[in-house]
Amino acid sequence: MTGLNTEQQRAVEATEGPLLIIAGAGSGKTRVLTHRTAYLILAKGVPSHNILAVTFTNKAADEMKERLERLLGPSGSRIWVSTFHSACVMILRKHIGKLCYGNNFVIYDDDDQMKLIKKVLKDLDMGEKAIKPQTLQARIDEAKNDLVDAETFSMDASDFFTERVARGYLAYEREKKKNNAVDFGDLIMLTVRLFSEHPDILQKYQDLFRYIMVDEYQDTNYAQYRLVAMLSSRYRNICCVGDDDQSIYRFRGADIRNILDFE
Repeated sequence: MTGLNTEQQRAVEATEGPLLIIAGAGSGKTRVLTHRTAYLILAKGVPSHNILAVTFTNKAADEMKERLERLLGPSGSRIWVSTFHSACVMILRKHIGKLCYGNNFVIYDDDDQMKLIKKVLKDLDMGEKAIKPQTLQARIDEAKNDLVDAETFSMDASDFFTERVARGYLAYEREKKKNNAVDFGDLIMLTVRLFSEHPDILQKYQDLFRYIMVDEYQDTNYAQYRLVAMLSSRYRNICCVGDDDQSIYRFRGADIRNILDFE
């Protein structure tokens, strides 16, 4: 507790059940999360491998790891500290066979995604006058952030434009699957699907991650919200830290309602 103010100490000690911490920029949010993690291990006896800390960038995850290792020594390295996407990659590498993919799947970056979208539009004889590749890419990413797969999107398409998007989305998914590839949006959407279709696998990770902490919660989108909601639903030890006045990922589907509706 050394160096923590009264509110920070309260946040560190509130270990059981759901907890939302609203904190502005520069108010020591990461400090609270790292000290709370140390408190769970040293004061509450929680095994370090039963804690998952999720943040948004590799840089932030590395910084949190360094702070935890300074606080806890070698045991700090056994805590799962990662981005949402990295955590999902580790889960999917073990279980994606349940979804009819190979475990050696390839992850497409934005450039790979764009190349495939251009190929798909050419194969469909849909030039840029019909739909721009950048527009289709954005709509696919948006759909995946909302956990809307290609088949569902296609069934819901109700006008000329969304029908074109649906045709492109379906063809894109078919080609990507042939290549045993996933894109960034798939990483979270497929993990949520895996947990939904295989409750035994979900329970395995619920038992593993009994304490979950999410940094920069105001930047989560619906898919990320569903992922942490599923993981935390068994033990309900979920701690989210965010600032409802500061969201930098709205262009990626970040939904401020995740903070406003946390209760």
